Amino acid sequence: MARVEVKQLLEAGVHFGHLTRKWNPNMAPYIYMERNGIHVINLYKTVAKLDETNEALSKIAASGRKILFVATKKQAKDIVAEKAANVNMPYITERWPGGMLTNFVTIRKAVKKMASIDRMKKDGTFLTLSKKERLQVDRLRAKLEKNLGSISEMTRLPGALFIVDTMREHIAVKEAQKLNIPIFAMVDTNCDPRDVDYLIPSNDDASKSIDIIMTEVTNAVAEGLAERKAEKGDAAEGKSEKKDKAPKKKVTAEKPSPAPEKVDTKPAPVVDNVPDVEVNVEATKEAVAKEAKVEADDLTKVEGIGPKAAEALVAAGIATFADLSKGDADKIKGILTEASSRMAHLDPTSWPKQAKMAADGKWDELKEWQDNTKGGVE
Repeated sequence: MARVEVKQLLEAGVHFGHLTRKWNPNMAPYIYMERNGIHVINLYKTVAKLDETNEALSKIAASGRKILFVATKKQAKDIVAEKAANVNMPYITERWPGGMLTNFVTIRKAVKKMASIDRMKKDGTFLTLSKKERLQVDRLRAKLEKNLGSISEMTRLPGALFIVDTMREHIAVKEAQKLNIPIFAMVDTNCDPRDVDYLIPSNDDASKSIDIIMTEVTNAVAEGLAERKAEKGDAAEGKSEKKDKAPKKKVTAEKPSPAPEKVDTKPAPVVDNVPDVEVNVEATKEAVAKEAKVEADDLTKVEGIGPKAAEALVAAGIATFADLSKGDADKIKGILTEASSRMAHLDPTSWPKQAKMAADGKWDELKEWQDNTKGGVE
């Protein structure tokens, strides 16, 4: 992952904040100085936070979850739409539809309405309508396309939100917080960083600043998607190799049938080597146990668990879906609260249920449950 340099951010004007009288005191750790009544952002901290954000976004993209990009301000909407479309991610660049996340089922109905109009035009039903009705349907289709066309392929709640200007998109922030969806954002000196899980302190008003940050972010998402594609390719190759080897194993298993009589005639050398064999078995058992401890499931596939929550659970010994399915909601909440006060609001009551479906390999059932349930909260 290419690391952006401070000089590049400086040339793009990422360091320019708001007027000092409009600042949010919680942004003090990310402010370098004040000059001519304007706060200057510390770009070294911007680079560090950008790397942290890119790593988390790459993991979410690699897990197969969608990242919803939100930017309705004039100088950001075209840039965000272009960059998000390049990595095939949903985006909102017009007015934020109220209840976009908290009332996602209704939003999906509106998207399906758009698809039904398209079917009407294909099968000829549209032509049977009167001229006035056709005009009304065309207007409705155009309105739905403008507001919801970019999320037509988002069949479930997103795995994360990326927001440009949290002050302007405060409704989106509140909805994501209610549903425990991780929030990534470009945060200027007038915004509150406590509302965001992963922040990038930066100028969110200049088009050059937005462009350079969005380029880095979407590059990270593209890397995560490429990693997922490579893993799928490796898995497919592994399956084909197993199929090729399967008949050979059966043939070799049938041949050693007359062997027992020959082995029984020479028992002496086997007895001498017994202690060494036992030691080797114990060593291999320990090695297998270590490998099993290292391997952990991707807990972010459970609705409501973000990258930070997943890290906290793995550190506490809950590394697999099977472990999580046996966990107690109160104990899980205690682990998260102890790890970070920001995760104290999470509701883990449905996590064991989701983890049980994942552990049993019922992915279709889990996806259907998550689509019909608001943010994983029953």
